[in-house]
Amino acid sequence: MLALEVVQLPVTDIDRALAFYTEQAGFILDVDYRPAAEFRVVQLTPPGSACSVQLVIADSPGRVHNLYLVTTDLADEWAKLIARGVAVGAVRHKDPVETWAGRWSTGLDPQRRDYASFADFADLDGNTWTLQERGHRAS
Repeated sequence: MLALEVVQLPVTDIDRALAFYTEQAGFILDVDYRPAAEFRVVQLTPPGSACSVQLVIADSPGRVHNLYLVTTDLADEWAKLIARGVAVGAVRHKDPVETWAGRWSTGLDPQRRDYASFADFADLDGNTWTLQERGHRAS
């Protein structure tokens, strides 16, 4: 068995990124360990995830792109992020889902099918995230 446990995110300012991820994106702080002024480990986990992210200082322009956050209710998560000040893009869905070839339509997939609806956001350093809906059950 193999499990992806941690992804490192390059950021220019750990404290600024930590505030974004905990206060705006809603991640949970696991570790903020600083045994010496020149060494710090900050690890956070999206709520409900088994995979965490570690914030690492990187002055280079290289960033991580298209990390997926899967949710059972994209509309709800989208609204929560917007309410906390995250600039989340419009919700879109594959069209048509059955024979999808890259075309998108605005809004949630009308049938709320798995892997069909998406929205995107970026952190303050340009690392990008895609919200994806899977497992939605109508109330």
